[in-house]
This record gives sequence, structure tokens and C-alpha cells, in this order.
Amino acid sequence: MLEKLKILEQKFNEISDLIIKPDVIADQKKYIKISKEYKDLKEIIDKKNEYKNVLKNIDEANLIIKNETDKEMLELANSEMVVYKENLVVLEEELKILLIPKDPDDAKNIVMELRAGTGGDEASIFAGDLFRMYSKYAEKQGWKVNLVDFNEGTAGGYKEIIFEINGENVYGTMKFESGVHRVQRVPQTETQGRVHTSASTVMVLPEAEEFDVDLDMQDVRIERTTSTGPGGQSVNTTYSAIKLHHEPTGIIVSCQDQKSQHKNLEKALKVLRSRLYELEMNKRKEEDSQKRNLMVSSGDRSAKIRTYNYPQGRVTDHRINLTLYDLQNIVNGDIDKLIEELKLHNNIQLMNNDNR
Repeated sequence: MLEKLKILEQKFNEISDLIIKPDVIADQKKYIKISKEYKDLKEIIDKKNEYKNVLKNIDEANLIIKNETDKEMLELANSEMVVYKENLVVLEEELKILLIPKDPDDAKNIVMELRAGTGGDEASIFAGDLFRMYSKYAEKQGWKVNLVDFNEGTAGGYKEIIFEINGENVYGTMKFESGVHRVQRVPQTETQGRVHTSASTVMVLPEAEEFDVDLDMQDVRIERTTSTGPGGQSVNTTYSAIKLHHEPTGIIVSCQDQKSQHKNLEKALKVLRSRLYELEMNKRKEEDSQKRNLMVSSGDRSAKIRTYNYPQGRVTDHRINLTLYDLQNIVNGDIDKLIEELKLHNNIQLMNNDNR
């Protein structure tokens, strides 16, 4: 581990020199990439310096224990040694996690798409519940949620809803939410009190920057229409809604959240770039089968990943066999425990692979 840290410190010093060079600052793409690398490495180097300080303190305490004759000083040195060794174990674990190669997309904002699956009206209502859960969690994290497009269900909720979440390390936190979420409960429309199983699909895409995807606007057909649904007279009479058709892939993206056509176009292009970026990501994952086998499911939208069982008040994540009897708090946005356990499981797998 110390050898790895030495190499990374050399790299950090090189990047520290690079980041202040005028030609790097002038190249936005290069500067953003180097700035992110600098930030990631600085976190490791700061932790490494903490680790070295604790090792130094242990050496000093050892000297006192070997050479000191004063009883009080010996007791103090021994008690300090216990604390230093405990700190050393914690720092070693933190460094091991920091040394795991990071997914370059972890720091990105995200585009989330929720779609009602099997279960009719109840699936749409559940998609609405999931949107509320993620919105409340985002609020707790200090992140910002922006609607892109939605299609409301006939009995409430959404047949489909697309939204952005902007903040720090959003994709790294939310990427394991992709997949099929099931709900088991008595629907509002059920008269005989029978428990039904419904499902909604969650897709989490890292928001692609303009320079992440080479998008040729000649491949994009732009359709401008009036917005539908609630929103007042101006929403329904002005041609502000945007629908993009990406001819090479057949991807269609709509946005009608804003009254401004320009803002809707901007949002729709973000979603289109993110979907194209996802296609590239999936190609990379196919090529890297070892990584695909290691990772907790973070992109397979056909995988049933989680069940929310209302009669039993439980939530079960099937990927890591974790069951929490805290359903009401979880659906109100308290999903920290689920997310932390998924990240921990993934980190352990990556560490085990790194040690092979």
C-alpha cells in the first residue's frame, strides 16, 4: 500500500504543476479533467499524511515506553499508544477504499427515468412514490432536482417521469438504483383487500457533458409542439415543447417542463447526450467482462433489484440480501442505509479483486 501511495504522490506533484499552466487553463476539457484528478488525488494524499503522522506518533510513544522510568509518563504513553493503533486501523481501511480505482463518472450529475411497469394504475402510483422518495433524499443531500418531462398516470403518479439531479458525486451515490423496483401492497382500487405485486423501472444515467459525446446536430430532427397537460394557458398555446429524434439510434427525447422553447431544447439535448453516453458505457462494460461480473447491478434495467413490502413493513434489496424493517422512513427518503450497504458491498468486491 505504501508503494502505491508513493507513486500517487509523485503523480499528485506532477498534476499540481500542470494545473497552473496557462495552456492547460485555456483548454476547458483538459482543465476539467485535470482538476478532477487533482481533487481525487489530494483526498488520498491528505489521508496518507494523516497515516504518516500516526505512524510517527507510534514511534515516539514506543521510544517513551522503552526509555521512560516515570510511572505517570509510561501510563500516558501506553494509553496514547492504544488510541494511535486504533486510529491506524481506521486510516488503513479508509486508504484501501480510496485506493480503489474510481469510476470516472461518479462525480457527474444524473438523469433519472422512472417508468411504470407491470401492475397498471398501481405501477404508475408506485412510480410517483419512487419519485417522491428520490426527491426527498436529494433534498437531504443538498442536491437540486429539475423536471424534464412526465406523463401522468390516470389514477395518479406517473406512467413515465424524467428528471435531473444536480450536486456532488450524484452518480457515484445513485448508480445502484438502476433496475426493477417491486411493490407489494393492497392497491387503492382493490375492494377485497388482496395484496398485489406491481413494478416500476428506474434508470440512472450519468449526465454527459458536451465534450463527453460527439453529437452531430445534423443527425437530430427537432420537432416543436405545444405543451400538453396542466400549466396554464401560455403552456398550451405556445410552441415551447421539444421532441428530439436521433436518426442513427432511433432515440426520441421529449421535454415540455419549461415555458421557454430554448430551455426545453437545452434540457432535451442533455438527456439525449446522456442516453448516447449510456450506449458507449454499455459497450465498455461488455468489453470489460471482469468488471461487469464484479459490480453490483448498476445498469441492467431488467434485473429485479428491490422489493417494498407494505403488509410486512419491509424493504429487501435482493442483490446483497439486505432486509430492513423500516419501510415508512425509506419511502420518505431515508435510503442512506441501502445506498451505503450497496457501496460497501461493491468496494469489498473491488478490493478483493485488486488483491488477487
